Amino acid sequence: MIALITLIHIIVCLFLIIVVLLQSGQSGDIAAAFGGMGSQTAFGPRGAATALSRATTWSAIIFMVTSITLSVVASRRAGPKSVLQGLSSSQTKSQPAKPAAPPAAPLQK
Repeated sequence: MIALITLIHIIVCLFLIIVVLLQSGQSGDIAAAFGGMGSQTAFGPRGAATALSRATTWSAIIFMVTSITLSVVASRRAGPKSVLQGLSSSQTKSQPAKPAAPPAAPLQK
């Protein structure tokens, strides 16, 4: 099961990369950065959702679901372990230092 989810995750990841790279920009060129009239809204003109934008949305949703699923399965399989649990201790165990003797009282005349 985990191999199937991992395979789906990798395929969706590659598909998401391709779909994002195929999309055209929304007129966010250098003129928009300096207050040009190329972009009147915050994120450019909002048109109808194209097939590429729908594919991007669904592949991002599938990518997030598979990521969460893989992390939950991995944490349940490993159990509550520490990252440093398998390392051997290289420090020598030493005893705490013995307290120094109290200073001698001064002689009084």
